[in-house]
Amino acid sequence: MREIVLDTETTGLDPDTGDRIVEIGALELHNHLPTGRTYHQYINPCRPMPREAFDVHGLGDDFLKDKPVFETIADEFLAFIGSSRLVIHNAGFDMKFLNAELRWAGRPPIAMERALDTLTIARKKFPGSPASLDALCRRFGIDNSARTLHGALLDSEILAEVYLELIGGRQPGFGLTGSSTDASRLAEDETEWHPGARPAPLAPRISEKEIAAHEAFVKAMGDGALWNRLLRDRG
Repeated sequence: MREIVLDTETTGLDPDTGDRIVEIGALELHNHLPTGRTYHQYINPCRPMPREAFDVHGLGDDFLKDKPVFETIADEFLAFIGSSRLVIHNAGFDMKFLNAELRWAGRPPIAMERALDTLTIARKKFPGSPASLDALCRRFGIDNSARTLHGALLDSEILAEVYLELIGGRQPGFGLTGSSTDASRLAEDETEWHPGARPAPLAPRISEKEIAAHEAFVKAMGDGALWNRLLRDRG
């Protein structure tokens, strides 16, 4: 199963008021394991960067002025994500911006059904507890010390670790506890793994000498021993 863990940085909170994407970071998972393939792109928003947004991600006008506009990278981005499920923290926010940019670039939108929202999973699993990416890192003991500012690729890498913990750890299908199994079921289309029967029994690891010593020990206990009575009754 191929999934894309994705994050964006923007100039603000609402594309309907002119805000734009300035960074996209994404990485590929296959059967919940990172493949090493990533996508990372800075984007010129063609508008000034508000101070509030700069304080969040540190991407200013001088840095972004020579970066490509979204329309020129749209096809490359769409080719990377393909038809895979998108794992996003607070998916409604990022999907709103991605689809606005795609619309302005004359490309078809991405269906919301493709997005798996880790914020929703976290709130279901830990009701009433903080569910920000930083809070989940603290809960799961994930090192986010490099996250002094928001960055799309770094955040997607951290989110991939958080996502694996939310669905039951790095081996989500093993389901060693009830809560891990329940968390796995929050991810749509999740197939739970179960061990099959061993095709052939393992060879015995007891030596002939050990078998003989055990038989001598049992015989020495005499007919009054429970073990010998059970063996006699079964025989």
